[in-house]
Amino acid sequence: MKNNKISFLFLLLLVFSILTAGCTSLDSTQSVNESKEIRKDELVLAVDGEPDAGFDPTTGWGRYGSPLFQSTLLKRNNQLEIVNDIAANYEVSEDGKVWTVDLRKDVKFSDGVPLTAADVQFTFETALHTGSVVDLNILKKIEATDKYTVKFTLKEPQSTFINSLVTTGIVPKHAYGKDYSENPVGSGPYQLVQWDRGQQLIVQANPEYYDKKPFFQKLTFLFLNEDATFAAAQAGNVDVASIPAAFSKQQVPGMQLQAVKTVDNRGIVFPYVKSGDFTESGLPIGNDVTADPAIRRAINYAIDRQALIEGVLEGYGSPAYTSVDGLPWWNSDTVFEDANIDGARKILQKSGWKDTDGDGILEKGSLKAEFTLYYTAGDAIRQSLSIAVADMIEPLGINVKVNGGSWDTIEKEMYSNAVLMGWGSHDPHEMYNVYSRKYAGVDYYNTGFYQNNTVDEYFEKALNALNEKEALEFWKKAQWDGETGLSAKGDAPWAWLVNIDHLYLVKDGLDIGKQRIHPHGHGWPVTNNIEEWRWND
Repeated sequence: MKNNKISFLFLLLLVFSILTAGCTSLDSTQSVNESKEIRKDELVLAVDGEPDAGFDPTTGWGRYGSPLFQSTLLKRNNQLEIVNDIAANYEVSEDGKVWTVDLRKDVKFSDGVPLTAADVQFTFETALHTGSVVDLNILKKIEATDKYTVKFTLKEPQSTFINSLVTTGIVPKHAYGKDYSENPVGSGPYQLVQWDRGQQLIVQANPEYYDKKPFFQKLTFLFLNEDATFAAAQAGNVDVASIPAAFSKQQVPGMQLQAVKTVDNRGIVFPYVKSGDFTESGLPIGNDVTADPAIRRAINYAIDRQALIEGVLEGYGSPAYTSVDGLPWWNSDTVFEDANIDGARKILQKSGWKDTDGDGILEKGSLKAEFTLYYTAGDAIRQSLSIAVADMIEPLGINVKVNGGSWDTIEKEMYSNAVLMGWGSHDPHEMYNVYSRKYAGVDYYNTGFYQNNTVDEYFEKALNALNEKEALEFWKKAQWDGETGLSAKGDAPWAWLVNIDHLYLVKDGLDIGKQRIHPHGHGWPVTNNIEEWRWND
């Protein structure tokens, strides 16, 4: 929790001023709560996640939740099944390289201009050449073969390309410019009215929206820190507020706590190879202690994940065994019995680790069982998890030095030291990025330089499959095939710890629909089903 010394009174005044800025002025005798009773079709939300880069899908907006202002060709329903959105239908060629998408003919942008294949082509070409976090390098070319048909030609088959059609919001060719990220025009359920950076975002329902019309005509997003968000909820000035687990035990009159399951995971990535090598920029690679599979497996088995959930997350979370727990491509055989200190000790003993000098730290030859674990300073959950894990495995004779640092510091250390990181996506391709030999040392992906030929073969088979369903078998086998895999039962390049529940205080009587399992906490995944939100009768 952030240590904010602002007084409670000041917070209330700040929230009230933000709420009323740019809005119709209220009669001085009306309270905010009274005005909200009058305007039942408006909501105020404090759900964090203001995008630094704005609302441009070609640079990443909407990857971890609904793009809100834009529509996508396909989308996932509440069961995470892929269904049509702008697309009327699509088909994939027998060789898996050509994806042909037919568009609906009734879709318009919020300015009334029809959305056509030219806009889809423009969107994907812009994203491809921007060089942003939107990875479309698999694309060879995009063609608008007629007004409502788009053909994507891939360099090679890739089953996960379908997720690019799910997450990439379509932008208008006629209204796209340098300021688009701050003034987006799209075909989504809402359109932007006002954005005051660092303060608030006001949106209103898009009258041109072609699908199920949202009940709420106006949404105001407040960008507050954790303390100010909770104060606003206590004052009754917000309808939905995201809160950390530290606030979860405090009752707020007129609001209910809702916990949403996620794959917003936290885990420890270990350097997988021995020391001695360096990156092209001269950073050290590898760690002789964590390169020993016995160390990695023993840590995995010794950690009490439920204790982490109770002690750090106030009970709001679930044990993590992979980065994809609970998703359609998860292999449930990766689950094992943790909090098993005796089993962990046997693993270490069998591998030759002994406390030969009596200092409580194991040795193997001249090597002592100790290493540094980095976490991002200022992140209370990552700090608490790191300290708790170090305490849990100390009885094994493994000494973990916990060190908080900035991302700039961690970037220099993450190839040769353990790091507590977080992932979580509705795209199985993320698993490939995190574990594939191809992505070893690329950005924050495979920082441990993990490599397993069998796992890489499963990855290739999954990617070369003609559809997501056919790929599932191979994604699951990559995690554990009974003999090897990327999970703790196999090579254990990570010690996954917990999936963090996303917690929301929701105004009594407000129904936010069925929340699908949330991805990593960027963006606004809670609004992914905004069309379903309404007041209960």
